[in-house]
Amino acid sequence: MESAGLWMLLAVAVVLLATGLPAYAVLMGVSVLFALVGLALGGLEWGLLTALPSRIIGLLENDLLQALPLYVLMGSLLNRLPLADRLFRCGVALGGKSSAAPSLATLGLGALLAPMNGSVGASVAMLSRSVAPKLDARGVPAAESTALVCVASTLGVVIPPSLVLILLGDAMMRAHTEATNVTKAMVRIVNTQDIFRGALVPAAMFLALCLMVAWLIGRRAPTRGPGERPRLEEWATAIIAALFVVGLLAGVAAGYFYAVEAAAMGGTALLLFGWLSGGLRAGAFRAVLRDTMAVSGALFALFVAATTFTLLFRAFGSDRLLDHWISLVPGGATGAAIAVLVAFALSAFVLDAFEIVFVIVPIVMPPVLTRAPDAVWISVLALLALQASFLVPPTGYAVMMARSAMATKTALRPLASALAPYLGVQLVVLALVVALPQLAHLVEPARPAEPVQQLDDDAARKRFNDMLKLPVPTQE
Repeated sequence: MESAGLWMLLAVAVVLLATGLPAYAVLMGVSVLFALVGLALGGLEWGLLTALPSRIIGLLENDLLQALPLYVLMGSLLNRLPLADRLFRCGVALGGKSSAAPSLATLGLGALLAPMNGSVGASVAMLSRSVAPKLDARGVPAAESTALVCVASTLGVVIPPSLVLILLGDAMMRAHTEATNVTKAMVRIVNTQDIFRGALVPAAMFLALCLMVAWLIGRRAPTRGPGERPRLEEWATAIIAALFVVGLLAGVAAGYFYAVEAAAMGGTALLLFGWLSGGLRAGAFRAVLRDTMAVSGALFALFVAATTFTLLFRAFGSDRLLDHWISLVPGGATGAAIAVLVAFALSAFVLDAFEIVFVIVPIVMPPVLTRAPDAVWISVLALLALQASFLVPPTGYAVMMARSAMATKTALRPLASALAPYLGVQLVVLALVVALPQLAHLVEPARPAEPVQQLDDDAARKRFNDMLKLPVPTQE
Protein backbone atom coordinates (compact mmCIF):
# COMPACT_ATOMS: atom_id res chain seq x y z
CA MET A 1 0.00 0.00 0.00
CA GLU A 2 2.88 2.35 -0.68
CA SER A 3 0.74 4.53 -2.93
CA ALA A 4 -1.89 5.11 -0.21
CA GLY A 5 -0.15 8.25 1.05
CA LEU A 6 -0.26 9.81 -2.41
CA TRP A 7 -3.97 9.03 -2.63
CA MET A 8 -4.31 10.76 0.74
CA LEU A 9 -2.73 13.90 -0.72
CA LEU A 10 -5.05 13.80 -3.70
CA ALA A 11 -8.07 13.30 -1.44
CA VAL A 12 -7.08 16.32 0.67
CA ALA A 13 -6.76 18.52 -2.43
CA VAL A 14 -10.12 17.39 -3.83
CA VAL A 15 -12.00 17.83 -0.55
CA LEU A 16 -10.47 21.26 0.08
CA LEU A 17 -11.46 22.50 -3.36
CA ALA A 18 -14.91 20.92 -3.28
CA THR A 19 -16.02 21.86 0.23
CA GLY A 20 -13.99 24.84 1.42
CA LEU A 21 -13.69 23.27 4.88
CA PRO A 22 -10.76 24.27 7.13
CA ALA A 23 -7.55 22.49 6.22
CA TYR A 24 -7.11 20.97 9.68
CA ALA A 25 -10.56 19.35 9.51
CA VAL A 26 -9.90 17.94 6.04
CA LEU A 27 -6.44 16.63 6.98
CA MET A 28 -7.73 14.95 10.14
CA GLY A 29 -10.80 13.52 8.42
CA VAL A 30 -8.82 12.07 5.51
CA SER A 31 -6.22 10.67 7.93
CA VAL A 32 -8.84 8.92 10.07
CA LEU A 33 -10.59 7.48 7.02
CA PHE A 34 -7.40 6.09 5.49
CA ALA A 35 -6.24 4.79 8.89
CA LEU A 36 -9.47 2.80 9.28
CA VAL A 37 -9.14 1.43 5.74
CA GLY A 38 -5.49 0.56 6.31
CA LEU A 39 -6.25 -1.29 9.53
CA ALA A 40 -9.12 -3.18 7.91
CA LEU A 41 -6.96 -4.25 4.96
CA GLY A 42 -3.93 -5.09 7.06
CA GLY A 43 -1.79 -2.35 5.57
CA LEU A 44 -1.27 -0.67 8.94
CA GLU A 45 -0.34 -1.91 12.39
CA TRP A 46 -2.20 -0.60 15.41
CA GLY A 47 1.07 -0.22 17.30
CA LEU A 48 2.19 2.51 14.89
CA LEU A 49 -0.90 4.59 15.59
CA THR A 50 -0.40 4.36 19.35
CA ALA A 51 2.81 6.35 18.87
CA LEU A 52 0.80 9.37 17.67
CA PRO A 53 0.05 10.96 21.12
CA SER A 54 3.68 10.91 22.23
CA ARG A 55 4.76 12.22 18.83
CA ILE A 56 2.37 15.17 19.05
CA ILE A 57 3.35 15.97 22.63
CA GLY A 58 7.02 15.84 21.71
CA LEU A 59 6.55 18.25 18.82
CA LEU A 60 4.41 20.65 20.85
CA GLU A 61 7.14 20.87 23.49
CA ASN A 62 9.27 22.76 20.98
CA ASP A 63 10.04 26.21 22.40
CA LEU A 64 9.96 27.68 18.90
CA LEU A 65 6.17 27.29 18.79
CA GLN A 66 5.90 29.99 21.45
CA ALA A 67 6.39 32.45 18.60
CA LEU A 68 3.20 31.33 16.87
CA PRO A 69 0.62 33.07 19.12
CA LEU A 70 2.96 36.06 19.45
CA TYR A 71 3.01 36.62 15.70
CA VAL A 72 -0.74 36.12 15.51
CA LEU A 73 -1.10 38.76 18.24
CA MET A 74 1.06 41.18 16.24
CA GLY A 75 -1.01 40.58 13.12
CA SER A 76 -4.25 41.22 15.00
CA LEU A 77 -2.86 44.41 16.52
CA LEU A 78 -1.63 45.69 13.15
CA ASN A 79 -5.11 45.17 11.70
CA ARG A 80 -6.69 47.36 14.41
CA LEU A 81 -4.07 50.04 15.07
CA PRO A 82 -3.37 53.09 12.87
CA LEU A 83 0.34 52.29 12.54
CA ALA A 84 0.12 51.15 8.91
CA ASP A 85 -1.83 54.28 7.99
CA ARG A 86 0.79 56.56 9.55
CA LEU A 87 3.68 54.73 7.92
CA PHE A 88 2.01 54.92 4.51
CA ARG A 89 1.23 58.64 4.81
CA CYS A 90 4.80 59.40 5.80
CA GLY A 91 6.16 57.22 3.01
CA VAL A 92 4.07 59.05 0.41
CA ALA A 93 5.12 62.40 1.87
CA LEU A 94 8.77 61.43 1.44
CA GLY A 95 8.11 60.96 -2.28
CA GLY A 96 6.90 64.53 -2.64
CA LYS A 97 5.15 65.15 -5.96
CA SER A 98 6.39 61.93 -7.57
CA SER A 99 3.55 59.93 -9.10
CA ALA A 100 5.33 56.73 -8.06
CA ALA A 101 5.34 57.65 -4.35
CA PRO A 102 2.15 55.72 -3.40
CA SER A 103 3.37 52.53 -5.10
CA LEU A 104 6.80 52.76 -3.48
CA ALA A 105 5.23 53.50 -0.09
CA THR A 106 2.98 50.43 -0.40
CA LEU A 107 5.92 48.11 -1.10
CA GLY A 108 7.98 49.71 1.66
CA LEU A 109 5.12 49.25 4.10
CA GLY A 110 4.84 45.60 3.11
CA ALA A 111 8.57 45.10 3.67
CA LEU A 112 8.31 46.61 7.15
CA LEU A 113 5.08 45.11 8.45
CA ALA A 114 4.42 41.92 6.46
CA PRO A 115 7.13 39.97 8.37
CA MET A 116 5.37 40.95 11.62
CA ASN A 117 1.88 40.12 10.38
CA GLY A 118 2.19 36.37 10.68
CA SER A 119 0.48 35.34 7.45
CA VAL A 120 -0.24 36.46 3.90
CA GLY A 121 -3.95 36.63 4.64
CA ALA A 122 -3.42 38.98 7.58
CA SER A 123 -1.16 41.21 5.47
CA VAL A 124 -3.75 41.38 2.67
CA ALA A 125 -6.44 42.34 5.18
CA MET A 126 -4.29 45.08 6.70
CA LEU A 127 -3.18 46.58 3.38
CA SER A 128 -6.66 46.34 1.84
CA ARG A 129 -8.13 48.25 4.77
CA SER A 130 -5.46 50.88 5.35
CA VAL A 131 -3.66 51.39 2.02
CA ALA A 132 -5.97 50.44 -0.85
CA PRO A 133 -8.46 53.32 -0.29
CA LYS A 134 -5.59 55.82 -0.32
CA LEU A 135 -4.22 54.36 -3.55
CA ASP A 136 -7.65 54.74 -5.12
CA ALA A 137 -7.90 58.33 -3.86
CA ARG A 138 -4.59 59.18 -5.50
CA GLY A 139 -5.74 57.86 -8.86
CA VAL A 140 -3.90 54.54 -8.91
CA PRO A 141 -5.81 52.13 -11.22
CA ALA A 142 -7.69 49.36 -9.45
CA ALA A 143 -5.68 46.58 -11.12
CA GLU A 144 -2.37 48.19 -10.19
CA SER A 145 -3.57 48.85 -6.64
CA THR A 146 -4.61 45.20 -6.21
CA ALA A 147 -1.30 44.00 -7.66
CA LEU A 148 0.65 46.18 -5.22
CA VAL A 149 -1.36 44.82 -2.28
CA CYS A 150 -0.70 41.25 -3.46
CA VAL A 151 3.06 41.74 -3.85
CA ALA A 152 3.47 43.69 -0.60
CA SER A 153 1.53 41.07 1.38
CA THR A 154 3.83 38.25 0.23
CA LEU A 155 7.04 39.98 1.28
CA GLY A 156 6.61 38.45 4.74
CA VAL A 157 7.23 35.02 3.19
CA VAL A 158 10.87 35.81 2.42
CA ILE A 159 11.81 38.69 4.75
CA PRO A 160 12.81 37.55 8.26
CA PRO A 161 11.83 37.37 11.03
CA SER A 162 8.44 36.11 9.84
CA LEU A 163 6.29 33.29 11.15
CA VAL A 164 6.53 31.39 7.84
CA LEU A 165 10.33 31.49 8.04
CA ILE A 166 10.33 30.38 11.67
CA LEU A 167 8.10 27.39 11.06
CA LEU A 168 9.91 26.48 7.85
CA GLY A 169 13.23 26.62 9.67
CA ASP A 170 11.97 24.21 12.32
CA ALA A 171 10.53 21.85 9.70
CA MET A 172 13.73 21.98 7.63
CA MET A 173 15.82 21.20 10.71
CA ARG A 174 13.84 17.99 11.27
CA ALA A 175 13.94 17.10 7.57
CA HIS A 176 17.69 17.71 7.41
CA THR A 177 18.19 15.51 10.47
CA GLU A 178 16.29 12.67 8.79
CA ALA A 179 18.31 13.09 5.60
CA THR A 180 21.65 13.01 7.40
CA ASN A 181 20.57 9.90 9.31
CA VAL A 182 20.05 8.22 5.94
CA THR A 183 23.22 9.45 4.24
CA LYS A 184 25.44 9.28 7.39
CA ALA A 185 26.98 12.58 6.27
CA MET A 186 29.09 14.50 8.81
CA VAL A 187 27.45 17.91 8.34
CA ARG A 188 26.02 20.54 10.65
CA ILE A 189 22.23 20.42 10.84
CA VAL A 190 20.59 23.55 9.48
CA ASN A 191 18.74 25.80 11.93
CA THR A 192 16.35 28.74 11.77
CA GLN A 193 19.11 31.35 11.92
CA ASP A 194 20.77 29.78 8.87
CA ILE A 195 17.57 30.09 6.85
CA PHE A 196 17.07 33.67 8.03
CA ARG A 197 20.52 34.61 6.76
CA GLY A 198 20.10 32.64 3.56
CA ALA A 199 16.87 34.47 2.69
CA LEU A 200 18.27 37.97 3.25
CA VAL A 201 20.09 38.52 -0.06
CA PRO A 202 17.42 36.98 -2.36
CA ALA A 203 14.70 38.90 -0.46
CA ALA A 204 16.68 42.15 -0.82
CA MET A 205 17.14 41.49 -4.54
CA PHE A 206 13.44 40.87 -5.04
CA LEU A 207 12.42 43.96 -3.04
CA ALA A 208 14.90 46.20 -4.90
CA LEU A 209 13.70 44.97 -8.30
CA CYS A 210 10.04 45.37 -7.29
CA LEU A 211 10.71 48.96 -6.18
CA MET A 212 12.35 49.61 -9.54
CA VAL A 213 9.35 48.16 -11.40
CA ALA A 214 6.91 50.22 -9.29
CA TRP A 215 8.94 53.38 -9.93
CA LEU A 216 9.05 52.77 -13.70
CA ILE A 217 5.30 52.07 -13.85
CA GLY A 218 4.44 54.97 -11.54
CA ARG A 219 6.39 57.48 -13.63
CA ARG A 220 3.88 57.08 -16.46
CA ALA A 221 1.01 58.22 -14.24
CA PRO A 222 0.12 61.93 -14.14
CA THR A 223 1.99 63.86 -11.48
CA ARG A 224 -0.17 64.81 -8.52
CA GLY A 225 0.42 67.34 -5.82
CA PRO A 226 1.33 66.19 -2.34
CA GLY A 227 -1.56 65.16 -0.13
CA GLU A 228 -2.14 66.16 3.45
CA ARG A 229 1.18 66.51 5.26
CA PRO A 230 1.66 64.15 8.23
CA ARG A 231 1.75 65.72 11.65
CA LEU A 232 4.89 65.78 13.77
CA GLU A 233 3.70 62.93 15.98
CA GLU A 234 3.01 60.83 12.89
CA TRP A 235 6.56 61.42 11.65
CA ALA A 236 7.91 60.44 15.05
CA THR A 237 5.82 57.25 15.11
CA ALA A 238 6.87 56.30 11.59
CA ILE A 239 10.58 56.86 12.22
CA ILE A 240 10.58 54.96 15.53
CA ALA A 241 8.58 52.07 14.02
CA ALA A 242 10.86 51.81 10.99
CA LEU A 243 14.00 51.85 13.11
CA PHE A 244 12.53 49.30 15.50
CA VAL A 245 11.57 46.84 12.74
CA VAL A 246 14.91 47.20 10.99
CA GLY A 247 16.64 46.67 14.32
CA LEU A 248 14.66 43.48 14.91
CA LEU A 249 15.56 42.24 11.45
CA ALA A 250 19.24 42.98 11.93
CA GLY A 251 19.30 41.50 15.43
CA VAL A 252 17.67 38.23 14.38
CA ALA A 253 19.82 37.91 11.25
CA ALA A 254 22.99 38.58 13.24
CA GLY A 255 21.99 36.10 15.94
CA TYR A 256 21.85 38.60 18.82
CA PHE A 257 18.42 37.30 19.82
CA TYR A 258 16.05 34.54 18.75
CA ALA A 259 12.95 34.92 16.61
CA VAL A 260 10.76 34.18 19.64
CA GLU A 261 12.37 37.10 21.46
CA ALA A 262 11.83 39.32 18.41
CA ALA A 263 8.15 38.34 18.34
CA ALA A 264 7.81 39.13 22.05
CA MET A 265 9.47 42.54 21.60
CA GLY A 266 7.30 43.34 18.58
CA GLY A 267 4.11 42.36 20.38
CA THR A 268 5.06 44.41 23.45
CA ALA A 269 5.89 47.46 21.33
CA LEU A 270 2.57 47.24 19.46
CA LEU A 271 0.65 46.91 22.73
CA LEU A 272 2.36 50.01 24.12
CA PHE A 273 1.63 51.92 20.92
CA GLY A 274 -2.01 50.82 21.05
CA TRP A 275 -2.48 51.90 24.64
CA LEU A 276 -0.65 55.22 24.20
CA SER A 277 -2.47 56.09 20.95
CA GLY A 278 -5.87 55.08 22.28
CA GLY A 279 -6.36 52.41 19.66
CA LEU A 280 -7.08 49.68 22.22
CA ARG A 281 -9.87 51.38 24.12
CA ALA A 282 -13.21 49.81 25.06
CA GLY A 283 -13.64 46.36 23.57
CA ALA A 284 -10.80 46.61 21.03
CA PHE A 285 -8.32 44.77 23.24
CA ARG A 286 -10.83 42.00 23.95
CA ALA A 287 -11.39 41.65 20.19
CA VAL A 288 -7.63 41.41 19.63
CA LEU A 289 -7.30 38.66 22.23
CA ARG A 290 -10.33 36.83 20.81
CA ASP A 291 -8.89 36.90 17.29
CA THR A 292 -5.48 35.80 18.57
CA MET A 293 -6.92 32.82 20.42
CA ALA A 294 -9.08 31.77 17.47
CA VAL A 295 -6.29 31.95 14.87
CA SER A 296 -3.70 30.38 17.20
CA GLY A 297 -6.09 27.54 17.99
CA ALA A 298 -6.66 26.94 14.28
CA LEU A 299 -2.90 26.87 13.61
CA PHE A 300 -2.21 24.43 16.45
CA ALA A 301 -5.09 22.25 15.22
CA LEU A 302 -3.49 22.34 11.78
CA PHE A 303 -0.17 21.31 13.34
CA VAL A 304 -1.76 18.31 15.08
CA ALA A 305 -3.69 17.28 11.94
CA ALA A 306 -0.57 17.58 9.77
CA THR A 307 1.43 15.48 12.23
CA THR A 308 -1.23 12.78 12.06
CA PHE A 309 -1.26 12.96 8.26
CA THR A 310 2.53 12.67 7.87
CA LEU A 311 2.70 9.78 10.36
CA LEU A 312 0.20 7.82 8.27
CA PHE A 313 2.03 8.79 5.08
CA ARG A 314 5.19 7.19 6.46
CA ALA A 315 3.33 4.24 7.98
CA PHE A 316 1.98 3.32 4.54
CA GLY A 317 5.52 3.47 3.16
CA SER A 318 4.67 6.24 0.72
CA ASP A 319 7.83 8.10 1.75
CA ARG A 320 9.90 5.28 0.24
CA LEU A 321 7.93 5.49 -3.00
CA LEU A 322 8.44 9.26 -3.10
CA ASP A 323 12.15 8.84 -2.41
CA HIS A 324 12.39 6.40 -5.35
CA TRP A 325 10.64 8.85 -7.67
CA ILE A 326 12.92 11.71 -6.65
CA SER A 327 15.96 9.48 -7.25
CA LEU A 328 14.80 9.12 -10.87
CA VAL A 329 14.91 12.90 -11.42
CA PRO A 330 18.00 13.68 -13.54
CA GLY A 331 20.37 16.51 -12.78
CA GLY A 332 21.59 15.66 -9.28
CA ALA A 333 21.18 18.50 -6.79
CA THR A 334 19.79 20.90 -9.40
CA GLY A 335 17.21 18.34 -10.50
CA ALA A 336 16.18 17.80 -6.88
CA ALA A 337 15.89 21.57 -6.41
CA ILE A 338 13.64 21.86 -9.46
CA ALA A 339 11.49 19.04 -8.06
CA VAL A 340 11.05 21.09 -4.87
CA LEU A 341 10.03 24.14 -6.89
CA VAL A 342 7.42 22.18 -8.81
CA ALA A 343 6.03 20.52 -5.67
CA PHE A 344 5.72 23.80 -3.78
CA ALA A 345 4.25 25.66 -6.75
CA LEU A 346 1.55 23.02 -7.25
CA SER A 347 0.80 22.79 -3.52
CA ALA A 348 0.36 26.55 -3.19
CA PHE A 349 -2.61 26.46 -5.57
CA VAL A 350 -4.49 24.43 -2.94
CA LEU A 351 -2.75 24.99 0.41
CA ASP A 352 -1.76 28.02 2.46
CA ALA A 353 1.85 28.64 3.51
CA PHE A 354 1.34 27.08 6.96
CA GLU A 355 -0.30 24.00 5.48
CA ILE A 356 2.61 23.57 3.07
CA VAL A 357 5.15 23.89 5.88
CA PHE A 358 3.32 21.42 8.12
CA VAL A 359 2.33 18.87 5.45
CA ILE A 360 4.51 19.10 2.33
CA VAL A 361 7.91 19.89 3.88
CA PRO A 362 8.07 16.78 6.14
CA ILE A 363 7.10 14.60 3.16
CA VAL A 364 9.13 16.08 0.31
CA MET A 365 12.25 17.53 1.93
CA PRO A 366 13.96 14.47 3.50
CA PRO A 367 14.39 12.59 0.18
CA VAL A 368 15.36 15.82 -1.58
CA LEU A 369 18.03 16.67 1.01
CA THR A 370 19.63 13.26 0.58
CA ARG A 371 20.50 14.35 -2.98
CA ALA A 372 20.87 18.10 -2.47
CA PRO A 373 22.57 18.45 0.94
CA ASP A 374 22.60 22.27 0.87
CA ALA A 375 19.55 22.69 3.09
CA VAL A 376 19.79 26.51 3.21
CA TRP A 377 19.77 26.78 -0.58
CA ILE A 378 16.82 24.40 -0.88
CA SER A 379 14.93 26.34 1.81
CA VAL A 380 15.43 29.66 0.03
CA LEU A 381 14.26 28.15 -3.26
CA ALA A 382 11.18 26.79 -1.51
CA LEU A 383 10.38 30.22 -0.07
CA LEU A 384 10.76 31.94 -3.44
CA ALA A 385 8.61 29.32 -5.17
CA LEU A 386 5.98 29.68 -2.44
CA GLN A 387 5.92 33.45 -2.79
CA ALA A 388 5.68 33.28 -6.59
CA SER A 389 2.81 30.80 -6.52
CA PHE A 390 0.83 33.13 -4.23
CA LEU A 391 0.95 35.77 -6.99
CA VAL A 392 -0.17 33.63 -9.94
CA PRO A 393 -3.73 34.50 -10.97
CA PRO A 394 -6.43 33.37 -10.67
CA THR A 395 -5.81 30.77 -7.93
CA GLY A 396 -2.81 32.30 -6.17
CA TYR A 397 -3.62 32.69 -2.47
CA ALA A 398 -2.72 36.39 -2.26
CA VAL A 399 -4.62 37.12 -5.48
CA MET A 400 -7.81 35.45 -4.27
CA MET A 401 -7.59 37.12 -0.85
CA ALA A 402 -6.96 40.57 -2.35
CA ARG A 403 -9.78 40.30 -4.90
CA SER A 404 -12.23 39.40 -2.14
CA ALA A 405 -10.96 41.98 0.37
CA MET A 406 -10.55 45.04 -1.88
CA ALA A 407 -13.48 47.46 -1.94
CA THR A 408 -12.84 48.25 -5.62
CA LYS A 409 -13.11 45.03 -7.60
CA THR A 410 -10.91 44.41 -10.61
CA ALA A 411 -11.24 42.00 -13.52
CA LEU A 412 -8.82 39.13 -13.86
CA ARG A 413 -7.23 40.16 -17.16
CA PRO A 414 -6.05 43.65 -16.09
CA LEU A 415 -4.92 42.24 -12.75
CA ALA A 416 -2.82 39.60 -14.51
CA SER A 417 -1.24 42.32 -16.67
CA ALA A 418 -0.46 44.40 -13.57
CA LEU A 419 1.09 41.40 -11.80
CA ALA A 420 3.15 40.27 -14.81
CA PRO A 421 6.18 42.56 -14.20
CA TYR A 422 6.42 41.48 -10.56
CA LEU A 423 6.13 37.80 -11.48
CA GLY A 424 8.87 38.37 -14.06
CA VAL A 425 11.09 39.83 -11.33
CA GLN A 426 10.29 36.83 -9.13
CA LEU A 427 11.31 34.39 -11.86
CA VAL A 428 14.56 36.30 -12.44
CA VAL A 429 15.51 36.09 -8.75
CA LEU A 430 14.48 32.43 -8.64
CA ALA A 431 16.59 31.60 -11.69
CA LEU A 432 19.59 33.43 -10.22
CA VAL A 433 19.35 31.51 -6.94
CA VAL A 434 19.02 28.19 -8.82
CA ALA A 435 22.08 28.99 -10.95
CA LEU A 436 24.11 30.59 -8.14
CA PRO A 437 23.54 28.74 -4.84
CA GLN A 438 26.15 30.97 -3.19
CA LEU A 439 23.56 33.77 -3.13
CA ALA A 440 21.99 31.93 -0.19
CA HIS A 441 25.32 31.95 1.68
CA LEU A 442 26.51 35.55 1.32
CA VAL A 443 25.37 36.41 4.85
CA GLU A 444 26.94 33.88 7.18
CA PRO A 445 28.57 34.13 10.61
CA ALA A 446 32.31 33.88 10.86
CA ARG A 447 33.48 30.33 11.52
CA PRO A 448 36.89 28.92 12.35
CA ALA A 449 39.07 28.63 9.25
CA GLU A 450 40.78 25.40 10.25
CA PRO A 451 39.52 22.30 8.44
CA VAL A 452 37.39 19.81 10.32
CA GLN A 453 39.21 16.59 11.06
CA GLN A 454 37.49 13.58 9.54
CA LEU A 455 37.48 10.48 11.78
CA ASP A 456 36.89 6.91 10.75
CA ASP A 457 34.56 4.68 12.73
CA ASP A 458 37.29 3.21 14.98
CA ALA A 459 38.79 6.59 15.81
CA ALA A 460 35.37 8.11 16.54
CA ARG A 461 34.47 5.17 18.80
CA LYS A 462 37.79 5.45 20.67
CA ARG A 463 37.35 9.19 21.20
CA PHE A 464 33.79 8.68 22.42
CA ASN A 465 34.93 6.01 24.90
CA ASP A 466 37.71 8.28 26.13
CA MET A 467 35.18 11.02 26.78
CA LEU A 468 33.02 8.67 28.84
CA LYS A 469 35.90 7.12 30.77
CA LEU A 470 35.60 7.71 34.51
CA PRO A 471 38.62 8.95 36.46
CA VAL A 472 40.54 6.34 38.39
CA PRO A 473 39.98 6.83 42.13
CA THR A 474 43.15 7.68 44.07
CA GLN A 475 44.20 5.44 46.89
CA GLU A 476 44.82 7.09 50.22
